[in-house]
Amino acid sequence: MAEVHLQGRLICSDARDAALVAEHLPAHLALTRAEAGCVSFEVTPTEDPLVWRVEERFDGEPSFRAHQARAAASAWGRATAHLARDYTITGLPE
Repeated sequence: MAEVHLQGRLICSDARDAALVAEHLPAHLALTRAEAGCVSFEVTPTEDPLVWRVEERFDGEPSFRAHQARAAASAWGRATAHLARDYTITGLPE
């Protein structure tokens, strides 16, 4: 099974959005890192206070899809659903 790698940016539109990310991120990191199949998961601020670098690795498509579903239904997912995301995903079937 091929590892799935997501990398890119989470982009806030203003300081209020950045504060939402900062508020919800610790729980999101902890929950994701505890998921079966999570190899690594990092969301880190960049020099721009409105942009966060995202890099995640899962051991295969099933664990990646499970993560996406869990995250979308979580407090993180609800709070950040409106934020722009600029991601590249490799390792998924075409």
